[in-house]
Amino acid sequence: MSANYPTEKELLKTILEPLLEDFQYWFGRSRSLLETERLTFLSQEEQQDLLDRVKQSQQEVSTVQMLFKLTGGETGIETAVLIPWHKLVAECWKVAMTWRSSQSNGDLV
Repeated sequence: MSANYPTEKELLKTILEPLLEDFQYWFGRSRSLLETERLTFLSQEEQQDLLDRVKQSQQEVSTVQMLFKLTGGETGIETAVLIPWHKLVAECWKVAMTWRSSQSNGDLV
């Protein structure tokens, strides 16, 4: 009985491509929040630093997406590159949850 295992290229397309799209989505949402709202639970410097890191990560993800397309889906990415993006998304989620919580409590943000 032979197993039908996906090729490395198929795995990259199935896993990496949607993951990169997710990063772009969450960084885009975070960037929008950070650019349009003053988050008083962060100092202005903290908010700007987070925004700068989101913008930098968006550029990095865009570069990887471009390379992925240019190579026909045969370019992978080191886990060491993905981990900081995951951590940044989690940080952004926490900031967004804090902001939403302050909004629902009627706090001025």
